[in-house]
Amino acid sequence: MSLIYLSNINAEDGQWLEIYYYQNQTKNNTMKTAKELLQTYHSNINIHSLDAVASLFAADGAVELPYLASLGQPWRTEGPENIKNMFTGLFKMAPEFRFINIKYYIETPDQVFAEYEVDCLFNGQPYQQLYMGRLVAENGKIKLLREAMNLYPVMKSFQSNI
Repeated sequence: MSLIYLSNINAEDGQWLEIYYYQNQTKNNTMKTAKELLQTYHSNINIHSLDAVASLFAADGAVELPYLASLGQPWRTEGPENIKNMFTGLFKMAPEFRFINIKYYIETPDQVFAEYEVDCLFNGQPYQQLYMGRLVAENGKIKLLREAMNLYPVMKSFQSNI
């Protein structure tokens, strides 16, 4: 902890008081926690604010959806600009994509695990999905957002005969 000078205040009796307070110098006082980052991420995705979403990620921050590899799809996107481009493409296929029913299960200052749902049209097909996401924060930015999901709704949205 460090002692911080706040201000001079004119007391009722006309005397000046110097006010000091102690500031806990942990990174959480100046940087967002993992949960705060995930909450901000969800909020900005929900309003399609892609510049704001991209700004949450570290220069080498990444979104990983490893199960997409089994469909022959790219599963890791790294860097704020690439992440922004990924979501631009997603919103073209699913303009009403929004996270709902967000539940946090495990939380530390640097990591959070949550489940969240999506219920929208994807390529004109109904898309109902439950995501499980683990966010790792580093220096107040998203270092990694690794999500798992059911592949059946994804396959169904790309192939109308399933």
